[in-house]
Amino acid sequence: MNAAVARQPMGCLKAALRRTRYQRTWQRCLATEAASPSTASIAKNAFSQRQHMDKQKAAKFQIWPQVPSPRATHPDPMPTLKQQEIARLDPTGARTRLFSRDHADSSKVGDVLMVTTKAGEPFSGAFIQMRRRGVDTAILLRGQLMKTGVETWFKIYSPTVTGIDIIWRKPKRARRARLTFMRKPRHDMGSVDNLVSAWKKERYALRSKAKQGGGKQIRR
Repeated sequence: MNAAVARQPMGCLKAALRRTRYQRTWQRCLATEAASPSTASIAKNAFSQRQHMDKQKAAKFQIWPQVPSPRATHPDPMPTLKQQEIARLDPTGARTRLFSRDHADSSKVGDVLMVTTKAGEPFSGAFIQMRRRGVDTAILLRGQLMKTGVETWFKIYSPTVTGIDIIWRKPKRARRARLTFMRKPRHDMGSVDNLVSAWKKERYALRSKAKQGGGKQIRR
């Protein structure tokens, strides 16, 4: 019966030959140790002597101590400067509370927002992503113009942004921090003009009631 011969790659053969060569070298070292104790001690401490020589070479060079970090004595001034800039751009703190993680009535991803700027008409869309960068904190809104999906970044502390209103709140909290899946046609909200018009009608009705109530109080 012919025995099957196992074929191994060339790399395995080279590794086996290298292992055999190392074994022969080690056997010679053992034979030298048995023959003469002096040479055996030299062979035994070959690596330690080499390391000792390296240490002697390194000892000739002067090693300067490590320079202490300036943060040990002077704290980082950037957080304080960022807080001062935010306080200057948002003195009432309304924008910070609107997108804060600690307030329950803050805006969450999935809501419909309307941003009013000095450049042009207000832009309304679904709030799908937020980028927290201190003063450069920005939000990404996805809307629809001429039946085409449009996404725009707005910096909440920018002087050109005059107002940010919550048009519609999502009933159920989103499980993701970025709703990028809304770009797909299956999950796209499309146009939010109907929500904006309903919000404007409700706000107009509330303002008219407040004016009527104020007028009656004045007549009394």
